[in-house]
Amino acid sequence: MNNRPNTCKAAFMHGPFDLRIEDLELPPLKPNQILIKLKACGICKSDVECFEGESAEGRYDLGPYTPGHEWVGTAAEIGSGVSSVKVGDKVVGDCVLPCHECANCKDGKMSSACLNMREVGFRPDSPGGFGEYMILEEAYTHVIPDDWSDEIGIFVENFNVAYWGVWGNGCDPDASDDVAIIGGGPIGCSAAMVAATSGATVIVIDPVESRRENAMKYGATLAVDPSQFKEPGALEAELKRLTGGRGPSVVIECSGNDIGIASLFDIAGHSARVGVVGHSIGRKVPVEIGKTIWKTLHISGSGGTTNWFPRTIRFMSKIKDKYDFKGLVSHYYKFEDLDEAMKMAQNQEIARKVMLTFED
Repeated sequence: MNNRPNTCKAAFMHGPFDLRIEDLELPPLKPNQILIKLKACGICKSDVECFEGESAEGRYDLGPYTPGHEWVGTAAEIGSGVSSVKVGDKVVGDCVLPCHECANCKDGKMSSACLNMREVGFRPDSPGGFGEYMILEEAYTHVIPDDWSDEIGIFVENFNVAYWGVWGNGCDPDASDDVAIIGGGPIGCSAAMVAATSGATVIVIDPVESRRENAMKYGATLAVDPSQFKEPGALEAELKRLTGGRGPSVVIECSGNDIGIASLFDIAGHSARVGVVGHSIGRKVPVEIGKTIWKTLHISGSGGTTNWFPRTIRFMSKIKDKYDFKGLVSHYYKFEDLDEAMKMAQNQEIARKVMLTFED
């Protein structure tokens, strides 16, 4: 790259409510690395919860780190050993980074089982997309079509989480299923789009009216306000009414909310396949676990994916003209206005996806 910068601006999370834009030195690339000039980065609810000190996922206890795992950029420089990415390619990247060498990786376990796991945007050893540039290894970098908008680009990681949670981990809906999705935010809408391609009936459950209305544009067949059902068993009865008395045969928990997580054990139908996608790490959530036994529930966690991004990109290529991905972004902020962007992202009543943009 001509005029390669020696430094750039990047944000560092030092602790709760302590996010600072600072100068970052850009070291020479290793043979397997790519220097990426950021175009845009989404602010995830996970980023917000780390910022608020409500999640153990962000490891500022290890040192300040650069957040941002929903990013899109262009390859500005490539290491001498890189072959699958060219300078100028539009790229996105994995969030959970396995080493491919430890005992768990060699045993074929998920990326989250890696004994040397890194996580982009959550740890000092794996800086994310809240900056003008970032460096990532080729193994975790994926090329997307040049004509994709930045909005589609930042949603690849988000959609990847939902796609894996619905079809990569044993939930496998088809047209005979009633799929209940708890949470109508960006992950929930992505899960609804994925489930809708199967022909299943998709029911999104969210207490926020704007999110329910939005979900109906992104794959939901029905939308339910759980706050209307205050009596014990009332929400379960409503879901049974909507599903011919059976209850949902698939439940995808996307909210990460304590009430939402607890409700999945109530609303799931007998023998339901349950995908737990929404993050709640670091908190103890009271649930009626006995219903897992008496309903014979099959529950799968979903933390990190292995070799799934290429499938996600192909999947999104098939549906990107059917759904308005730009419509999922509610607010845009320049990177230098990061403080205001974080304040907006904290307002879950108003914000859907808040997107940071960078100067070309």
